[in-house]
Amino acid sequence: MLDIKFIRENKDLIQAGAQKKRIDFKVDALIAIDEKRRDVLRGVEEKRQAQNVMSKEIAGLTDLDIRAQKIAEMQTLKSTLQEEEDTLKKIMKEWQSLMLSVPNIPDMSVPDGATDADNVEIRTHGEIPELSFTPKHHIDILEAKDMVDLEGGVRISGFRGYVLKGAGGALLFALWRFAIDHMMKRGFEFMVVPSMVNREGLIGTGYLPQGEEDLYKTQDGQYLAGTGEVGTMAYLMDQTFKQDKLPKKIVAFSPCFRREVGSHGKDTRGLIRVHEFYKVEQVVVCDALHATSVTLHEEMLNHAEELMQALEIPYRVVLICGGDLGLPAVKKYDIEAWVPSEKTYRETHSASYFHDFQSRRMNIKVEREDGKKVFAHTINSTVAATPRLIAALVENHQQADGSIRIPKALIPFLGTDRL
Repeated sequence: MLDIKFIRENKDLIQAGAQKKRIDFKVDALIAIDEKRRDVLRGVEEKRQAQNVMSKEIAGLTDLDIRAQKIAEMQTLKSTLQEEEDTLKKIMKEWQSLMLSVPNIPDMSVPDGATDADNVEIRTHGEIPELSFTPKHHIDILEAKDMVDLEGGVRISGFRGYVLKGAGGALLFALWRFAIDHMMKRGFEFMVVPSMVNREGLIGTGYLPQGEEDLYKTQDGQYLAGTGEVGTMAYLMDQTFKQDKLPKKIVAFSPCFRREVGSHGKDTRGLIRVHEFYKVEQVVVCDALHATSVTLHEEMLNHAEELMQALEIPYRVVLICGGDLGLPAVKKYDIEAWVPSEKTYRETHSASYFHDFQSRRMNIKVEREDGKKVFAHTINSTVAATPRLIAALVENHQQADGSIRIPKALIPFLGTDRL
């Protein structure tokens, strides 16, 4: 959420940002309802003040006739005030809905473009494996070694269900442990956060109201989050951090859930796109300085790249274009792993920064040395999204004899260099 004063003073900038993000938002509609809100609010506050003055005046009256007259006048004022308060409630509902629809302003370095086809490759790393045999799909590799059971998963949970078993489950846990250790060595505090979250956390992080259809909702009105970012940010809600205690760095683990609406027919076989998965996520709260956000954003991307390099998976980094950026982000990078069976790169990581978009919604502040309190900046990035990462790892390290070579970084967690 952006500050309404900033929006009023920078209408053209807001509208240009919405256009770059290909988001249908009309800033003039918000300004119009905001003017109405301010006018009605002003009238309500004046009548409340008049009511308080009149109440004190009535309390001091001894003449019964004058007192009765004043009470009648106050009843009329009270009735008018009630009508205006009801009007204000309706206006506020519309105003709040529009405020939640204001897209964050993309950074100048964000490329123009409508879809992910317009994202810009920044760099590649690692040699694409030149195999002496036709590369197999990760499911064929895993099924041959009895490491996955898709039919069993479908029986349990329906379409896109899966069961990782034996060495498949061990590989999953090894990736989690390695990813968590990787981040703790870089000064991040480890947390396991809930997947079941209140609506406030999803609104605060910018996943609601626009992303409602892709979320699972319980009968009690709670949601199953698609990333540990939501639970972590909700944990930090309503907190104020001393400037010298920032940045606050957290690496969070959680189960995650997505309905994958709109992905009908895509990745129907395999572990790339599933409804239930697990993520290790890095979340950072920092001082409200653009230069600080940019620096930390690059650092967090580097943490994810270091992990991919340690896993010896070829990848590329792409800069996300405006039309693929989404509502809350200022700038975003994706890391895409090479998938040999598809002869293409597939997204495994995202790293975004938001300025004070999330913290303003969630009331997360920094108290500076001079005592001034401002909304903090927030940044997040994937460390490991599983089982998607397993697909890339298995395919890139498949051997001619059907075995899977284990990169050196994972050997301590698995006790072997081959599966």
